[in-house]
Amino acid sequence: MTIKEILNTTNHRQWKIPSGGWKFYQEWNNAIFLHYQVDLIELKKFVPKEIEIDLFDDKPWISVVAFTMERIRPKNLPSFRPLSDFDEINIRTYVKSKNKSGVYFLSIEGGKKLSCKIAKGISELPYRFSEIKRSETKYQSQNSEFEDRLYIEFTAGKELSEKTELDKWLTERYALFQDSGKSINEFEIHHLEWPINAIELKKLDVNYPRFERLIDERPQKVHYSTGVKVIVWGKNKKEKTSYKTM
Repeated sequence: MTIKEILNTTNHRQWKIPSGGWKFYQEWNNAIFLHYQVDLIELKKFVPKEIEIDLFDDKPWISVVAFTMERIRPKNLPSFRPLSDFDEINIRTYVKSKNKSGVYFLSIEGGKKLSCKIAKGISELPYRFSEIKRSETKYQSQNSEFEDRLYIEFTAGKELSEKTELDKWLTERYALFQDSGKSINEFEIHHLEWPINAIELKKLDVNYPRFERLIDERPQKVHYSTGVKVIVWGKNKKEKTSYKTM
């Protein structure tokens, strides 16, 4: 499907796409989702007070999402595979601002050092390098600095014929919000609805010491997806109250 066709497919969104021109194209492919219902008081330690945590049936969630980033590029420029294609792991929670439901990243790991440096410099998102390897049935990462470790051995199943309300709540998010220190940055994104497949976990080892009170058992829900093509708009910065000049 072309970018124009993607932009013209909007019935699944909760609000209209931005009127201004988009800035980046990228693909999030072969994604594994590990979803955890967590304690709200504990989660608040990691989310700035300016951002409202979203709840499903009065409970917050976080997700570990392991996928392959591909063909990332600015508008009107080609992608460069040595930089644009890399494996990525993000740990995210679900937030909202006015009528927009989005995500907030607690952590982002990338499998290429230079790609992480460039992505962090442009977006101000919390990218850092980890050693990541993946195959058709395995996904593994190691970060000695943070003592983080992820190992997933899995088999992807058939695409779901129907999605639950929770399936959609966890995946259909068209904004992301991030604390850059002096401001809360907002990015609008657009893609078609995620195709969701069943997944069987053969082995799972998720060890993130910083988040041990959030990720302390097997996930309550898991998904696999072949991926989506993503359109990203520019960064909108909202100055944090504590940084406003008097």
